[in-house]
Amino acid sequence: MVTAARAVARGASGMIQNETQVPVETIDELAARVPDGAQLAVPPDYSGCAMAAVRALIRRGVKALHLVGVPQVGFQGDMLIGAGCVATLETAALTLGEYGPAPRFVSAVKSGHLRLKDSTCPVIHAGLQAAEKGVPFMPLRGVLGSDLLEQRDDWRVIDNPYRMTKEQDPIVLLPAIRPDVALFHAALADRQGNVWIGVRRELMVMAHAARTTLVSIEAFTDDDLLADDRLAAGTIPALYVTAIAEAENGAWPVGLRGCYAADRSHLQRYVEVAATAAGFARYVDEYVGG
Repeated sequence: MVTAARAVARGASGMIQNETQVPVETIDELAARVPDGAQLAVPPDYSGCAMAAVRALIRRGVKALHLVGVPQVGFQGDMLIGAGCVATLETAALTLGEYGPAPRFVSAVKSGHLRLKDSTCPVIHAGLQAAEKGVPFMPLRGVLGSDLLEQRDDWRVIDNPYRMTKEQDPIVLLPAIRPDVALFHAALADRQGNVWIGVRRELMVMAHAARTTLVSIEAFTDDDLLADDRLAAGTIPALYVTAIAEAENGAWPVGLRGCYAADRSHLQRYVEVAATAAGFARYVDEYVGG
C-alpha cells in the first residue's frame, strides 16, 4: 500500500513519482475494505463497473451485502447474487439488457433467498442526494399513485406544508441513502488521488454520499486533473476517495466509456452458462478463481 509518506518509484531524474494522498492498493486489498453486511453502492453497466473488484469480492466470500444499484445494476449484481454475497437488493432494476433476464437474480428471487427493496431511478438518486447534502430525507412526487408506496413502509406521504391553496398537496419523503461503501471503476486518477469520471455524474453523487469510496482505475496520470478546466468538472476530488487500485481492463467484460467496448460474446456466454447453479459455479471456477 502506498500513502503520501511513501513513493512507489523515482524516475531517472530522481524526482518522486506516483506520490498520492490516497492509499494505492492491489485489487484484493481494495476488496478487503468491504466488510460483510455492508451497504454497497454500485453503478449500472453503462457507467463504471469495477468488475475486477467484484471478482475479488467473490473470491473472498463476502456475505450479507445490502446491494444498492445506482440507479440500476447489471452483470456485477447478478454475479454477486449468484455467489451468495447479497442478502438485500435495493435498485430500480437488475437488468442485463439485450442479453436477456439475469439468471442468478431470477433464481434467487424465485427461491426466496433475496430480499428486495423495490425502487425507481429518481428515488435512488434522491436518497443519495439527501445523504450528499447531509439531510435525513428528500421530497419527491413521482411515485405518488404507484403501488410502490404499499411495498415501502420507510417512505412517508405528507401534505405539502408550503401549499398555497386549500386543496391537499401530497408529497413523498424518502430516507437518505448513505452507503457504507461506493465501488466503481474509472479511466484515470492523478498522483494526488483525484479521479476522473467524465460525464458519469452518478459516480460523483455516490462518492459524496458514501462513508467509504473505493475506486479501481485503468491508469494514473502525472497531470493534476483539478488544474485542467476541461477535466476538473468531471473529476472527483481526492477528499472523497478512500483508496484506489490500478486495474487495467478492470471493467471487463463490461465496457468502459472511451476506453473499450463490452465483450459481447463473453457476456452472452455468461447468461447461457449461468442459467443453472452448476453452470454458474463452473463460470466462477474459470473466470473468478479462488
